[in-house]
Amino acid sequence: MTQLHTIPVQAGAPAVAEASPAQMAAVFDAQHETALRWRESDARQRIERIKRLREAMMAKREQFYDAFAQDYRKAPAEVEASEFLPVMEEIRHVLGQLKRWMKPTRMWPTTTMLGTSAWVQYQPRGRVLIIAPWNYPLSLCFGPLVSALAAGNTAIIKPSEMTPAVSRLMASIIADVFPSNEVALFEGSLPTSSALLAMPFDHIFFTGSPAVGKIVMAAAAKHLTSVTLELGGKSPTIIDETANLKLAAETVMWGKFINNGQTCVAPDYLYVHASVKTAFIEECKKVLAARYGSGAAAQKASVDLTRIVNRRHAERVAHLLSDALAKGAVVHAGGDVDTATCWIAPTLLDNIAPGSAILEEEIFGPLLPIMAYSDLDHVLASINAGQKPLALYIWSRNQKHIDKVLLRTSSGGACVNHCVAQFAHGNLPFGGVNNSGIGNGHGIYGFKAFSHERGVLRSSPLMLIKLFFPPYTAKRLYLIRKTVDMLRLPML
Repeated sequence: MTQLHTIPVQAGAPAVAEASPAQMAAVFDAQHETALRWRESDARQRIERIKRLREAMMAKREQFYDAFAQDYRKAPAEVEASEFLPVMEEIRHVLGQLKRWMKPTRMWPTTTMLGTSAWVQYQPRGRVLIIAPWNYPLSLCFGPLVSALAAGNTAIIKPSEMTPAVSRLMASIIADVFPSNEVALFEGSLPTSSALLAMPFDHIFFTGSPAVGKIVMAAAAKHLTSVTLELGGKSPTIIDETANLKLAAETVMWGKFINNGQTCVAPDYLYVHASVKTAFIEECKKVLAARYGSGAAAQKASVDLTRIVNRRHAERVAHLLSDALAKGAVVHAGGDVDTATCWIAPTLLDNIAPGSAILEEEIFGPLLPIMAYSDLDHVLASINAGQKPLALYIWSRNQKHIDKVLLRTSSGGACVNHCVAQFAHGNLPFGGVNNSGIGNGHGIYGFKAFSHERGVLRSSPLMLIKLFFPPYTAKRLYLIRKTVDMLRLPML
């Protein structure tokens, strides 16, 4: 995921006038009264806000094509598929389900609470902060915003400074749709993020790297602010000897090289059974040639390959490649680099030496290490020796292998005979575990992330709890002991 470093914007982009800490604090303070008032908002009011956001976003559809082309030459089809589609799907899902989600959930009384009624009430958290990265700037800004609005919150959004054209367009949409005491967007770099993180928000939703996630969590801890952290990590893919190699190659090449590898749930490295590794690599090479052209010149001219976001990141990815090659790695496809134009070809690597940087760092670029294996247990041990990833993928037609991988590993999400698509499933929780994240988003999970689940109990006049009130006479002690003994009995 992205990091909160101060990085110059793309050449030719006008500098952003960053708001002062005082200006941001004034907006934060102004949202307090709105947040209190919005606690009483109903589904109709929340839906109306989300619809206005949707229509404003769609009205600037063509402008977003231009903005993404300016920032990192993202193709219009990929803008539609990876930016518009997830947000539109999130909105559609929310509009259809919000009334049901908002209803209090009745709770059956436990043994000692007989005679009471209880329910869970979903309350807005209040004023929330959304910090979004550069790799999918529209989707990862407006997707969480939809959930925040569905839950009845005000919001301040901080997009990445590394995609200035897209950020500027999102800022214009927010300004057109919402007064700043409801929703505000602040462009800027590290000082803007730092000033916002110093404020006592009621919830922070951060998407980015584990390293910066720790900074966000530390800042939140000062105010005991709740957090949702969608982080990254090295997501492994296992392709066993029974896998459909053609389908696996077609899908993994899509999941890895969409957005030119700058995807938090992209396959980061592959374990391929030794008996099928050569055949699998050949299938992958066919797919790359068919989609992007044969050879460096054709691929560099392809309009379907996004560029690395800026030269600094291109140089970082190029270093991972050169380090691997210096230690004996073999290139099966790609390997071409032009950091001056933020260009790195889709690259398949083999024979990766232990200790290579590409096996230690999250790649976040178009390099794919492929490693042969013969013992699945050894693969699982290797995965479990590292940090828990955001995603894990298994390609197999052997159910025992699938069950073993899912049972013996831990990851934020997983796919069987697919990859990346779990992000788009609105009924699944999306999030990490430990180093790859805390909490979930999307659908009802996003609604709950931005809601406080308030437990409410209502007593009847009978009030059996009076049996446990002082003074603790011998009779009271007897009744309490009998109650405790009863709780030891198995439930029918």
